[in-house]
Amino acid sequence: EGFETWADGTDIASELGSSTELPDAELVLTGPGTESGTYDSFIEIALEGIAEERGQEATTRSDYASSADDNVIIQNIEASDTSLGWVGFAFAEEAGDAIIEIPISAEPGGDCVDPSAETISDGSYPLSRPLFIYVSTANAEQNETLASFVDFYLDNLTEFVEEGGYVTMPDDQVEATTTAWADR
Repeated sequence: EGFETWADGTDIASELGSSTELPDAELVLTGPGTESGTYDSFIEIALEGIAEERGQEATTRSDYASSADDNVIIQNIEASDTSLGWVGFAFAEEAGDAIIEIPISAEPGGDCVDPSAETISDGSYPLSRPLFIYVSTANAEQNETLASFVDFYLDNLTEFVEEGGYVTMPDDQVEATTTAWADR
């Protein structure tokens, strides 16, 4: 359905500002399935704009190894020296040196930014997304247990996020979130 080797991507890489010489090696692809929020975010953040400019549908090719299990995706990436895959930052970090995280630029020809907790939190790494919980204020008013749970969640937000291997929000966003909940 697309490129068979890395070298097949030379023209598009050049168009996007890269001068990297791509090897004539098999391109082995892996990533989340279409049921995944990571998949949806990748489409929206990485592909939607360029697809729209080209008059194409924003989607991935379908001939890749997909999985709903991020650990399986990491194993697939580790299994081949010529693999390319995408997975959430927490899983990539947990894999350590077994995989290489790729710096990217927000714009063709721009400066590439390494993925890190700092660059994700400050918004300079362009391929990341926030995670949300959504709470019905009407249900919270009717159910003290729900309101207590959200209070507990927000009081311990940083700890929960760090324990899960995710990136904490900047303090101003935490404050805005807790204020929005308090003002409900």
